[in-house]
Amino acid sequence: MRKLALKTVFITSISFASGWLEMHAQDSKITIEQSPKIENLLKEKQKLNTSLTANDSYKIQIFYGSSEEAKKKNTEFKKDFKDIETTIIYTNPTFKVWAGNYKLRIHAEKALIDIKKKYPTALLIKPNK
Repeated sequence: MRKLALKTVFITSISFASGWLEMHAQDSKITIEQSPKIENLLKEKQKLNTSLTANDSYKIQIFYGSSEEAKKKNTEFKKDFKDIETTIIYTNPTFKVWAGNYKLRIHAEKALIDIKKKYPTALLIKPNK
C-alpha cells in the first residue's frame, strides 16, 4: 500500500509539473511601434556626437562662406551625394560645410576625386589637427 501511495504521489507531481510548464510557456511576440521622428533624432544625435569628439577622421570641406550660402550648398550636396553625411560648422567669421567622416586618408582621397567633379574647390581636411 505504501508503494501505491508513493507511485500516485510521484505521478501526480509529474503531471502537475508538466501541466505547470505548459501553462507558463508562451510564444512571445513583441511589436514596437516607433515614430519616425525618433529615428531622425537618433541620426541627428549621432552627427552631433561625431562633430563634438576629437577624433582622427578625415573630412572634405566643400564650401566656406555665409550662413545662407552654406545651407544652400549643404542641401545641394545632399541631393548629389545621398550616402555622404554633411555638417555645417561655424568658425568666426565664416560657415563651412564638411562632408564625410573617413577613418583612412585613402578613402577620403577616393571620395574627394568624385566630389571635385561637382565641387572643384573641395579640399581634404583633418579637423582638430
